[in-house]
Amino acid sequence: MLPHTAAFSATLDDIILQPTKSLLPKVVPPAIVYTIAGSDSGGGAGIQADLKAIHTISGGSCHGCSAITCLTAQNSRGVTGVHAPPVEFLRTQLSALEGDLFPLAVKVGMLGTRELAEEVGAWICKLKKNGNSGQQVAPLVVVDPVMISTSGHKLIDDFAKSALIEKVFPFADLVTPNKFEAEELLGRKLRTYDDVEAGAREILAMGPKAVLIKGGHSLSEEQGKERTSENNDSSGSQDYLLMSIEISEVGKPVIDRQRLCDGSRGIWLRSERYDTDNTHGTGCTLSSAIATAWAMGQREREISAGEKIGAVCSMYLVDACCVAKAYVNAGIARGVQLGKGPGPVAHTGFPNSHKNFPTIELNANVTSKLAFPSMQSYHSAKSSSASSSSAVTLGRILPIVDSVEWVERLVSIPGITDIQLRLKDTSDYATILDRIQRAQTLCISNGIRLWINDHWKAAIEAGGCFGIHLGQEDVASCVDDGGLDLIHSSGLAFGVSTHSYSELAAALGVRPSYVSLGPVFPTASKDVKFDPQGLETVRQWRRLMPPSIPLVAIGGIGDAYIAKKVRESGADCVAIISAVTTHEDVHKSVSDLNDAMN
Repeated sequence: MLPHTAAFSATLDDIILQPTKSLLPKVVPPAIVYTIAGSDSGGGAGIQADLKAIHTISGGSCHGCSAITCLTAQNSRGVTGVHAPPVEFLRTQLSALEGDLFPLAVKVGMLGTRELAEEVGAWICKLKKNGNSGQQVAPLVVVDPVMISTSGHKLIDDFAKSALIEKVFPFADLVTPNKFEAEELLGRKLRTYDDVEAGAREILAMGPKAVLIKGGHSLSEEQGKERTSENNDSSGSQDYLLMSIEISEVGKPVIDRQRLCDGSRGIWLRSERYDTDNTHGTGCTLSSAIATAWAMGQREREISAGEKIGAVCSMYLVDACCVAKAYVNAGIARGVQLGKGPGPVAHTGFPNSHKNFPTIELNANVTSKLAFPSMQSYHSAKSSSASSSSAVTLGRILPIVDSVEWVERLVSIPGITDIQLRLKDTSDYATILDRIQRAQTLCISNGIRLWINDHWKAAIEAGGCFGIHLGQEDVASCVDDGGLDLIHSSGLAFGVSTHSYSELAAALGVRPSYVSLGPVFPTASKDVKFDPQGLETVRQWRRLMPPSIPLVAIGGIGDAYIAKKVRESGADCVAIISAVTTHEDVHKSVSDLNDAMN
């Protein structure tokens, strides 16, 4: 099931009161996504794969249209013939579509000749100019520069390549070359991770707003090393994403602060790599899935108006890349051989499993996964399978308070095992350190675990704190200051806030003790830059996270009834503020909330 969708908005009364001819509920039209690419008669790649991806990943919230650049005669064993229709006919296709079914996103695939590249480039240029002038909303354009096959064979000549770079790249929001294609664009081999990062910067300078170099072909295999148990490339499948500051800031919650998932930093997307030959169409599928995921987000933002709910509303380009990578990885895992050659990637629906959801890594060279102290949920601790676990059990509720006085009131209340101290009224380091030390003394005396929000340096210096919780922007600045290693070496637990798919990927990349999601419901306790997530996002986060990592829900959870609904949706713990601090009987509120989270 997809996160929040406004597809059906009519009530039962609306339907009953309508004439017979209007019995169908009101349906919001799907977003239009184009694929401009070649046809694969075998059905595994090209527009056939694109259209499957557009319809499948979106669950019907996007509609695919196609403009065919070439026709191929092929099966699973190879291509036996290629026919390129006249450029004039491609122009006719695009004109017919544009005049009636205007796109929200466009995926561009194989452009085998200079004339085709020039024609598509001129058409995209026109759409972008109309968007800049306010005549239309300019569509997102994802270009998959099909130049080299998966097996390494060159598919286009130098004239077509030059036209692609000069006429198409400057109007592309994202280009998605595989490693071979990136090398063809750059005129040199990419032998190391540093080479890939430098190559991405050079391709970005060719005009696109972002570049994703697909790393399915590992560097060790490129060097001719056989994958064995002694020599195993444990980095998995890695793609490198680099975005211009301009497109990276679109939809960003805090413009003047960085997050680990900001594409302008350059990020490595890592997922498990499957040992299979059934990968036909992965490049086509990935690029069309990215375009579709972005269109899903844009559609949701447009139709939701002031009532935006769910992570799809916050899906921008970097989020779309995370979701699309998960979609393709799931398809590779379920791909089967259909003929005598390699089988196509399967099309499995919107991502719903932690096994395929990627992580955003700090460093592509780091293959050892240093994790923060592990925790288990209260419910996992109760199960027989986890009874022997040495992991600390996170409480069912996590009160968040802003003063030492509140810590003192809560430490003696039965049912409270963890407290988070969030100090926002001062920036004076000495004052913050003193408050943390006093709060920690109270917690130690009562057997309570103290979490410190934001102030990780003071928490380390104070000593004795159990854990640190950081928001996405604070995680990035902490990493830049070398703080993540200091927190890890101090033995502190680590919790991370998330609000979007890319933030979840970044949080999972640091291997935290827990992940929080919010705001689940509207809240006035904090100036939150994201829209409410809703219960469906809680359910989805639980599916996209490894079950061993507790999920903490926060935001608008004001009483036990709401907490119960959140628990039923998959949250292991609820972070609460007003449910405790504004309640007349704090003891009863804590008891009721714990019962609701059982």
